[in-house]
Amino acid sequence: MEITLHKIPKNPIVIEGFPGHGLVSTIVTGYLVDHLNTEPIGKIWLPELKPIVAIQHSEIINPLEIFWDREHNIIIVQSLTGATGLEWKIAEGIANLCKRVKAKEIISIEGIASPTASKSPKTYYYASTINLKKKFEDIGIRKVGSGIVIGVTAALLLKLPKTIPASCIFVEAELGMPDSKAAAEIIKVLDDYLGLKVNYKPLLRKAEKFEENLKKLITDTKSAHKRQQIKDLNYLG
Repeated sequence: MEITLHKIPKNPIVIEGFPGHGLVSTIVTGYLVDHLNTEPIGKIWLPELKPIVAIQHSEIINPLEIFWDREHNIIIVQSLTGATGLEWKIAEGIANLCKRVKAKEIISIEGIASPTASKSPKTYYYASTINLKKKFEDIGIRKVGSGIVIGVTAALLLKLPKTIPASCIFVEAELGMPDSKAAAEIIKVLDDYLGLKVNYKPLLRKAEKFEENLKKLITDTKSAHKRQQIKDLNYLG
């Protein structure tokens, strides 16, 4: 595990999200990186990570890239790959990142499986402190009564030092397909919660455009894997 930081913000809010139901977390972090005035300041590296990169604005984006929005003092951990089998290690890395920058809060983004698409997906929250709970209640978000959290977020909630306040924002998301509507709901919640002053009108269009790009990336990745498998079979034959 290696965490590289070119800049070390002081007391930022950290937002993390890994591919899950509806790819909501991936869409949200990608949108925030594009929408806010962010800059790449580092990466989290594990030798077990899949060798995949993205090219944005002629720059290489690592599988686990760390971005910083100076204006709002927000760190965004953007993941281009799934974390299956690496949840504990990645959670440990994010926890260490939070300790290193003395994060004042970490926000996890998660999709809740929904069998059908909804025009207005419902959002819910979990918060570890009374102050955070009040902030969510003030903007009208429902509290999670009971449920099960899995993946990096679950591991992070167990590994994160109790001194770092933690919250999770959940949204109902369609199974099996990228859900831009659910992602837009999360962005709206983050806007109210963090005071980002987002112009809501182009939100859905931007999310849908990101969804199209994401589908293309998924298709291209599957095609690349298939070509590699054919190449390996030809070699073996």
